[in-house]
Amino acid sequence: MRNWLALAALFSPLVLAEAVIEVESNAFMRLPSNTSVLLLDRLDIADHGTLLIPSGLTEIRVAQLRLGRDARLAIAPSDQELRLEVAAAEIASGAQITARGARGSYETPALPGRDLSVRLQVVTLESLTFDVRGGHGAPGYTGIAGADGKPGGCTWGEASRGHDGFDGGDGQPGAAGGQVRLEVPQAVLVEQLTVRVDGGSGGQPGAPGAGGQGGVSKGCWLYSTDGARDGKPGQAGRAGESGPAGALNLVQF
Repeated sequence: MRNWLALAALFSPLVLAEAVIEVESNAFMRLPSNTSVLLLDRLDIADHGTLLIPSGLTEIRVAQLRLGRDARLAIAPSDQELRLEVAAAEIASGAQITARGARGSYETPALPGRDLSVRLQVVTLESLTFDVRGGHGAPGYTGIAGADGKPGGCTWGEASRGHDGFDGGDGQPGAAGGQVRLEVPQAVLVEQLTVRVDGGSGGQPGAPGAGGQGGVSKGCWLYSTDGARDGKPGQAGRAGESGPAGALNLVQF
């Protein structure tokens, strides 16, 4: 019941304190997307649980945050920075805050990792990973195969050669990694933090189109005209370029 009450409260444009969100072990929860600022008294994601943050949310302020073992706060891609402020946090081993960019498609380019600004005022920490890698580029188009040649006659006529295959398309570039500003107390050891800001890899090159087969006479008994040459295959496309890496700005207070 508490979960349902918390989610119902999220439908207001600005969520006030006293709201509580709990994600049970091995469960997945998605927040609604009609608010830009979220104020929580407590956010608890149990072991192996996942909470998905929509792209329209730009600020989260939490009084008490608990991330269980291998718990994940997954943030949707957006060109707007997300700011997360936590007064007190308890974070278990393997916990993750991910804001990876989306993979590109034939219709849309890859999206960059989302920029994050995170402040943990007081934290008990085993380990925490931030992942804001850029999205992978889409692969290149496969080249169109060449058309087959026309056959010649059995005693007259000349067969036509196969048409050359078309070149494969170039892979699309990967997207940039995100920018992370992380503010933590001096007591936090750098070894407890992992931040991945790599750019997305470029798309694979498109495969070349096969050459068409040369025309060959068929059904002839005593005589047949010479067959024609096959077409040449196309060239493979080029791999897309990797996206530029993002950056980490670590501030210890």
